[in-house]
Amino acid sequence: MNANHHETSGFSRTQQITLRGPAELADALPFMLGFHPTDSVVLVALHGEHGRFGGRVRLGIPGSPREWASTADHLAECLVEGGSRHGTRPDGIVVFLCQDPAPGETARRVMERLRPFAQRLRTACGSLDIPVYEALCISDGLYFSYCCPDARCCPPDGTPLALSGTSVMAATAAYSGVQVRGSLRDMKARLKPSGRPGEDKQRAALDAAAAAIVPRILEGAEGKGRYEVRETTLRLARETMRRFVDPKSPASPAGPARSARPAGATAEGDAADDALIGTEEAAALILGLQDRVTRDRAAEWMEGWEGTAALRLWRVLARRCVTPYQEHAAAPLTLAGWTAWSTGDEPTARVALGLALEADPDYVFAQLLHQACNEGLDPESLRSCLRVERDARAASEQTGPSESRRVTTRATRPQGSRQTLRKAGRSGRRERGPAAGVRPGGRATGRPVNRAPRRDGQRGTRSGR
Repeated sequence: MNANHHETSGFSRTQQITLRGPAELADALPFMLGFHPTDSVVLVALHGEHGRFGGRVRLGIPGSPREWASTADHLAECLVEGGSRHGTRPDGIVVFLCQDPAPGETARRVMERLRPFAQRLRTACGSLDIPVYEALCISDGLYFSYCCPDARCCPPDGTPLALSGTSVMAATAAYSGVQVRGSLRDMKARLKPSGRPGEDKQRAALDAAAAAIVPRILEGAEGKGRYEVRETTLRLARETMRRFVDPKSPASPAGPARSARPAGATAEGDAADDALIGTEEAAALILGLQDRVTRDRAAEWMEGWEGTAALRLWRVLARRCVTPYQEHAAAPLTLAGWTAWSTGDEPTARVALGLALEADPDYVFAQLLHQACNEGLDPESLRSCLRVERDARAASEQTGPSESRRVTTRATRPQGSRQTLRKAGRSGRRERGPAAGVRPGGRATGRPVNRAPRRDGQRGTRSGR
């Protein structure tokens, strides 16, 4: 099995359209997932007499054919078990194999190379008494059917996909507000180091920050060093988030109407975001977020303009986790996934959380969020818990400086936060809650120095995630 983590989800749209034939099925796939699934195998469940779309699972195509049999069995079981948990066992399945040709390879050659994998998927579903109604290969703008023997509708050299935006599915998606966010490859690229010049400078900054910060994080759970690193990290995160706020907004810096600059969904937009944060600042934030309590508090920036600005900050930090600090990306990637899910962007959330688990398969917070997001659970329960925790912390800090510090430290003890998140992940609810109204400058009063975003996740030690 390869390193990618499968994604499952229910098909939640209520609009009804009828898809006729392989061409319309191939065209519908990006709208079902929210992106073009490059280098992926996708299984979609069908229910009832009319073949209503149900759950779906996606996984990267294993590079070795020796993994195809176990992958096929795993995907079929996941799709069937997912439907059974919701009380609806699939009546049929549609299989998609999506992969672009390698240099010198044709789309037809890709289809022939993946044919044994398609056949293994069909037999895996058949062994569970569920037929595969259609199996399609999509490559280089063409689709091929493994099931249709009629060359008039499914020629052996492939059929071109419909022009983007011209199909019934595209029109329905536009009317419903469904957005396709480009290809999976492009979405992942926005969350990984670019490989451009400057990585050596970032690596040196991370080395220096690790030498200075990690020993302080590794102090006792309530040690002075850890507390100081936490407050410094959160204060710096608030300050950097403000750089993503539109300075032309008529609202005051602490006002609730303040808006964030639109995030650029292009390489140029990401480069502009990268320019807003220096290498030393990025290194200090990345290392500081390895503390689980710090990460938990940072998760409180999850809604409105705060969520928009935070998502861009977490993307920048994930892109700064250069070799050999790839594993440190689990914290900002998990925060990016949580923020995206909280703001309604489930495709981005799944991609970010999947990458977090690639960076660190044992990262508990990412595991729980990935499972909850894939099962279609509502993030509001976790949001509300995070709001309650933020408000309680804010109230305790008003009692006085010395008592405030003592109460805050006790409230953010790692053991307690870990238990809370595990409960949230298992039930699909998040019980720690970033306050929806937490501003980078502070709490509702807008004090810029006292409030720190709370994040779930201390990765200062390999034991506490």
